[in-house]
Amino acid sequence: MRLFVTILLFYFSMFSFEVEASQKEVEDFDPMDMIMHHIEDSHEFHILSYHNSAGEKIDIALPLPVILWHEGGFHFFMSSNFARGEEIISLNDSDEYIRLYHEKIYYTDSSGRINYDEQGNIANSKPLSFSITKNVFSLFIGSLLIFWIFGAAARKYSKRGGLSVPKGIQLVVEPIILFVRDDIARAQIDKSKADFFMPYLLTLFFFIWINNLVGLIPFFPGGANLSGNIGFTLALGISAFIAVNVFGSKEHWQEVLTAPGVPFFAKIFLVPVEIIGLFTKPFALMLRLFANITAGHIIILSLTSMIFIMRSIYVAPVTILLSLIMMSLEFLVAILQAYIFTLLTSLFIGMAVNEH
Repeated sequence: MRLFVTILLFYFSMFSFEVEASQKEVEDFDPMDMIMHHIEDSHEFHILSYHNSAGEKIDIALPLPVILWHEGGFHFFMSSNFARGEEIISLNDSDEYIRLYHEKIYYTDSSGRINYDEQGNIANSKPLSFSITKNVFSLFIGSLLIFWIFGAAARKYSKRGGLSVPKGIQLVVEPIILFVRDDIARAQIDKSKADFFMPYLLTLFFFIWINNLVGLIPFFPGGANLSGNIGFTLALGISAFIAVNVFGSKEHWQEVLTAPGVPFFAKIFLVPVEIIGLFTKPFALMLRLFANITAGHIIILSLTSMIFIMRSIYVAPVTILLSLIMMSLEFLVAILQAYIFTLLTSLFIGMAVNEH
């Protein structure tokens, strides 16, 4: 509970700095703009904003590397060169320029003009980007944490033996590994085949869980909405799609493509449904994780915004209490979504590789 309260109070202090800066620039506080600023990806880690005694706005942020592919070559520079979209950057001293607009990099002219089509969408093309954004940086942090956790546990096992009483990091890791093995993998997949998928399922569980936890930390190096990024969950859905279909048994593909034992008139409808199901299952996994994590961030930020929308200190106690409850639930959701994603992936694998 002390941890939740500490994180929440720190979160409120960081949030209040940004709101103070926003209110000095605009007449009314825009909660939608503030929420989208927090949950969207960006090319820098924004820490806080405030005004000094002279009334100047001071932004404290960590710029991240920008890596672009243009005309057969890479271009490397820091995101601070964009000056938050105010600077136009020339590529190879040519007539092609780029600028940062709403955290996206677009080709533009020397004036930095952004064009729109008839539907109101941005018509400017975008260069191929391999940039280290806030979400990518958070991904590296989560990966390093996983390597550190499992590396430390593995070293202890190698020194003390696998049959010794677990100590230290082993006390945390071993029960979770056994849970994933016995209650997720072996419960859904034949025991003769479950251990083959254990490295993937175990990595999947910890990868989602730890990145969810890192995203709940409201200060650097946390705060990135990685699991709320559709590209991240798409990659996880594709990995599940590959694991299910590449290792699917011959009987699995016979049932999908021929539906044995079913009348011919039913096969006309059943086979297309089964084929579509191959794609809708990983799509559902992708969408479920994305929606649940993003919704949690939006709810907490919306509750926090109530103080500044109503501009009353009397709303603060209720808002803080509700935000504390939501923050506590988000810690539960972090592991629950990792469990659900891993469980359903294991279930789909089991349906594809198990005996007929």
